[in-house]
Amino acid sequence: MSSSPAPPAGARTNDELPHLTQPVEPDHCIKILVATDTHIGYAEKDPVRGRDSINTFKEVLDLAVANDVDMLLLAGDLFHENRPSRTALYQTISALRERCLSDRPIALELVSDAGIGIPRDVSWPGVNYEDENINVGLPVFSIHGNHDDPQGVGAEGALCALDVLSASGLINYFGRMELPGQATDDAEALEDGLKVKPVLLQKGDTKLALYGMGNIRDDRFVFELTNRRINLYRPAQDPDDWFNIILVHQNRVAHGPNNSVPDEAFGEEANLVVWGHEHDCIEQARPQPVTGRPYYITQPGSSIATSLAKGEAIPKHVGLLKIQGKEWEFEPIRLRSVRPFVFEEISLYEYHEDQKDDRKKLTSKVAVNKYLKSKVNELIARANAEWDELHPDEDDSERLLPLIRLRVDYSLGPDGNSHFEVGNPQRFGQDFVDKVANPRDLVQFHRKSAIRKSKVTINEPNLKTLDAAMAEAAETGALSTQFEKITVQSLVHEYLEAQNLNVLSESLIQNAVDEFVGKGDKDAVG
Repeated sequence: MSSSPAPPAGARTNDELPHLTQPVEPDHCIKILVATDTHIGYAEKDPVRGRDSINTFKEVLDLAVANDVDMLLLAGDLFHENRPSRTALYQTISALRERCLSDRPIALELVSDAGIGIPRDVSWPGVNYEDENINVGLPVFSIHGNHDDPQGVGAEGALCALDVLSASGLINYFGRMELPGQATDDAEALEDGLKVKPVLLQKGDTKLALYGMGNIRDDRFVFELTNRRINLYRPAQDPDDWFNIILVHQNRVAHGPNNSVPDEAFGEEANLVVWGHEHDCIEQARPQPVTGRPYYITQPGSSIATSLAKGEAIPKHVGLLKIQGKEWEFEPIRLRSVRPFVFEEISLYEYHEDQKDDRKKLTSKVAVNKYLKSKVNELIARANAEWDELHPDEDDSERLLPLIRLRVDYSLGPDGNSHFEVGNPQRFGQDFVDKVANPRDLVQFHRKSAIRKSKVTINEPNLKTLDAAMAEAAETGALSTQFEKITVQSLVHEYLEAQNLNVLSESLIQNAVDEFVGKGDKDAVG
């Protein structure tokens, strides 16, 4: 994911953040562990990193049990793949069954399950802990994300992996917006807009309304938002007595026009917004105030790094939320099972110019490789030190191999007019096979253009820059950063713009290709 927005100017200090002014009363305080983007199944075939996602998910569950919470709340992308492998499903079901099924009493009373989602022809209760055939000790509530959203047109309509877990009695899947509101077709949906109904829960005198907004296309979300067609239903009785949490899984960082949701998007009724999809952990997941709005936003970020981007190197956290009446407080919890990740950017030219000793200047490929290896060793030492600080009681044999990304600008060159001579990054990484978890891509070479070109954004690439990107790839033996931002959907968009379509719309074809290629939905194109 791209870097997320910085905290707003004038953001409050930790002492100024909301907190409980009265002692915790167990019979009235709702405790929630908040997490998002666990991406179970990511890199599951990698011999080194294959179990990272499930191990961290187990830690999240263990934290929920250890803190005796009333529920675990997940803001989307439980799974990395839209159709998780049997391994990922088995690991997830096993972890949930082991930690969530018990005879521990549940104090949360279900007042209304209107927000659970699309009605099904089933007889089980709206939430799993009210099913007398299942002993649920830890309720899990989750919306879907863009990775595990509903797909298909079978007898039961569009389904996702969360539907399977819900039918198994292991989680409570809510916030589904397959068609806006209760619409039965697209025409009615366009007339009605989005209707978001809450799951209403109560513990003693504390009342909680959960509004789930599972991922939909960003342009559709922005359209509904711009036209004020997103309607959050309020409880009929005493609406001001409820603490309102909104879970959303959309772009927060702009990747183009109509492609992100602003922080100010939600109404005055919100108290706390839990933002999924963005992987950067902002301010250790501490809720941040929104200018001109009465609510706060918490962005815990992903629990596992799914890319070697700078934002993924921020330490991963979840949060312990306590609500009592309308008062609340939030405690960040650092995840300890996450593989350490250190990211650094360097410029060979700047280092070269800073050297007073000619013997240290980067005048050859050998000198460049020697310098880069010393930098990588520094990053490895830093990552290992961070792990040891977080795990003081463990010996070196239990330390996870770190993720390292050294982004190297090799433009200008020793003479300031060309570029530095660099080697193949995969061959470079062979010297670190037993020292890092990602030896094949620990170094990323990039070169600044002599003439500044327009910024390339995800899904909106300037394909005219591909020639330069291909030339760069030929020099370094690795994919250019330009290639990393180009998807099949963007290529189709570029092609369709040049066509004169009379029967099918461009957006319809784009959506079908995205679902067919990205999510394996064979019914999307037919």
